[in-house]
Amino acid sequence: MSTRTPVIFAAALLAVAASWGAAAATDKASDALAYDIFKELIEINTTDTPAGNVTTAVEAMARRFRDAGFPAADVVVLGPENPRKKNVVVRLRGAGKHKPVLLIGHIDVVEARREDWNLDPFKLIEKEGYFYGRGTSDMKGDDAIMVATLLRMKKEGYTPDRDIVLALTADEEGGCCNGPAWLIKNHRDLVDAAFVINTDGWSVNTENGVPKMFRLGATEKLYGDYQLTVTNKGGHSSEPRADNAIYQLAHALTNIQKYQFPFELNNVTRAYFERAVEQANGERQVEIKGILKIPPDEKAVQSLSLRTTDNSVMRTNCVATRLEGGHANNALPQRAQANINCRILPGHSLEEVRQQLIKVIADPEVTVRYVADDGKVAETTPDRRSLAPPPLNPEVLKPLETVVAQMWPGIKVVPYMDAGASDSIYTSAAGMPSYGITGLAVDFDDVRAHGRDERIRVTSFYTGNEFFYRYLKALTSQ
Repeated sequence: MSTRTPVIFAAALLAVAASWGAAAATDKASDALAYDIFKELIEINTTDTPAGNVTTAVEAMARRFRDAGFPAADVVVLGPENPRKKNVVVRLRGAGKHKPVLLIGHIDVVEARREDWNLDPFKLIEKEGYFYGRGTSDMKGDDAIMVATLLRMKKEGYTPDRDIVLALTADEEGGCCNGPAWLIKNHRDLVDAAFVINTDGWSVNTENGVPKMFRLGATEKLYGDYQLTVTNKGGHSSEPRADNAIYQLAHALTNIQKYQFPFELNNVTRAYFERAVEQANGERQVEIKGILKIPPDEKAVQSLSLRTTDNSVMRTNCVATRLEGGHANNALPQRAQANINCRILPGHSLEEVRQQLIKVIADPEVTVRYVADDGKVAETTPDRRSLAPPPLNPEVLKPLETVVAQMWPGIKVVPYMDAGASDSIYTSAAGMPSYGITGLAVDFDDVRAHGRDERIRVTSFYTGNEFFYRYLKALTSQ
């Protein structure tokens, strides 16, 4: 393990103090520990590739807990037969006054190729006030903070009013062996809880580093992949034909690109925009007021839809993410395929969206099949739709509002629908209400998760570390 020099570390803490005001009262030892864990996790490749190995990372975390005095029985590494896809489940024993709280975070990350990045994606690099590396925002920063928080509590001798269970898991980003799904199916006793705190993402929305809103993840979209396929007899490239498989597929993709799923607000997204309008100004404020009308102002809907972040929580969205076709440079393609990735609003099913894609494409020669999480392609979809939002549990919300007021005076906790998808789909389906809560902050216009040169502000990481410690303590000492 390596740490930064004291001079660099002190400078980082001064930057925290300058940028975050009330949030600057951080613990230096905890911040140093969180950084050390962060660096270790970033520099272990946990992609779903031959070079990646989640088990290496979870075993490294397990060693830290055992070395800190956690009993061996409370630090369990387990998972499917795939040796690279293990999970670690850690339990900090409490007074048993209430059913446990489960903290979840995925250790796997999306592939990052060195030639695409300006920096090495598997090195934690601090540059110009940011930490760079694959997983800095999604979500090894949060993983490191959760580990550091439990280690800090153990060192203090803190006894929570309930057990705190932490599960760091595999394959949230895709792959054969989703960790929470496997644990719930095979070892429910290890992870059973009254409710779940999922730190996947960022809760503090900022503009140029200035906090504007704290988003409480109260529901999320449903994830779905669909394979579009066109096949024909092909032929010699000297005799081009209109039924070229690639041309047909391109036409189908263009139809999908032009199509907009219907505008829709649910109880969570309406509450979100009702709060967001207070922070907005100018044209965006006018647009939000327009969509909140009953019936909504269609001009405002179309205008706000041009803002990708807002559009993502107002509609089901589908987009092409992968493309392949042809078998030789001098031959007409015999097959062309594309992957369409959809994020589906609550209340709508995978099959409903597949049928809508078929209508939008309007070409019987383009087949639309469902792609399961493990990559298997099927003619039909599972009977799955996203779940209704759980109630906003006062046990979760009350301490959250208290700590947010301490850390970021003046900003509000706003219920939010995650436009992506997370492992909460599995814990929620298992009857454990799940909430997205983290202290990490990201600018509205600088979301780099899954993208090139992923990064997070240095101040955001250390403030997030202090927030989570305070919040988890408040949550478990009511």
